[in-house]
Amino acid sequence: MLKIIKSLMMPRATKITAGELAKMFNLELRGNPETVISGIAPIADARPGQIAFYSTEQNSNAFKILPISVLENTRASVILLQPETVSHAPSGATLLVCDSPRGEIVKILGVIYREPPRRGISGDAHVERGVFFRNRRSVYVGQFATIERGAVIEPDVKIYPNAYIGRNVTIGRGTVIHSGAHIENATIGADCVIHNGASIGKDGFGYTRQDGHNVFIPHVGRVIIGNRVSIGANSCVDRGALTDTMIGDGTKVDNLCQIAHGVVVGCECFLASGVGIAGGVKIGDRVLLAGHVGIANGVKIGNDAEVGANSGVFRDIPDGGRHMGYPAMPGTEFLRHYAWVKKHLND
Repeated sequence: MLKIIKSLMMPRATKITAGELAKMFNLELRGNPETVISGIAPIADARPGQIAFYSTEQNSNAFKILPISVLENTRASVILLQPETVSHAPSGATLLVCDSPRGEIVKILGVIYREPPRRGISGDAHVERGVFFRNRRSVYVGQFATIERGAVIEPDVKIYPNAYIGRNVTIGRGTVIHSGAHIENATIGADCVIHNGASIGKDGFGYTRQDGHNVFIPHVGRVIIGNRVSIGANSCVDRGALTDTMIGDGTKVDNLCQIAHGVVVGCECFLASGVGIAGGVKIGDRVLLAGHVGIANGVKIGNDAEVGANSGVFRDIPDGGRHMGYPAMPGTEFLRHYAWVKKHLND
């Protein structure tokens, strides 16, 4: 019974043959092209009918190379692997040979576990007059979702139940808005994912002191989000006060992050959970901010920089900088300070 319940909770795979995958992704096929694939599993746990991959790539320290014996003993029907490891594959398995199994398995996952098409606008959704659909028939709008007048919805957009799309918001082609997301004063590009509870385009935390009181600064800017951007659950992206808040193509924002008014985030960045970015910060391309990094107002972070977890950034970081600590400093300097403190505490 437990196995039956577990199987019902697992995502449903689309059956496909090894030959179809080889043709779809231009992979070298060795073996039976009619081998049917009904799921994906780690190579050590794979069963007949499943595809697995084995790779000696190590793009970062997070990727561990498994012993070659794992490949030799796998029960997978189809194996995605590199040319140099083909000789270790078990006899009878169908092989898909490529230079980057890690990269190709990601594409294959998207094919085998793709979500069934969703189309149609629920009768329980609230769609005001004046909403512009480029192709209404290709769009999905779930129960109790709200779309206000002036919004522009491009083809193949999915808006899940209880999401809110405010006036004059633009949602790009193929973008997915999950339940509970709240979007105002924003333009969102194509193929983005806005996760549950994300808040985009609300006023920022902008105040000034007048006559001894805190006075709110009206916000008139927008949020501009590029293509292929992901905004995590319960993250907030504030609209700009006078300038726009901007997030570049391909950037991924984890859950529970805060991006304040007027922040500019470049392309292909990673912001891990709990990152907080104060107003006016400028972040370059391909920047990595680890969990719970805090960045003070107006700081500039260069391209390809990395900031370690729980760091507090109060000064600019140059291109390629590796900083950590509180206050954040170059990694080698931080480690010297830490070693000195540890030595003297133990004396």
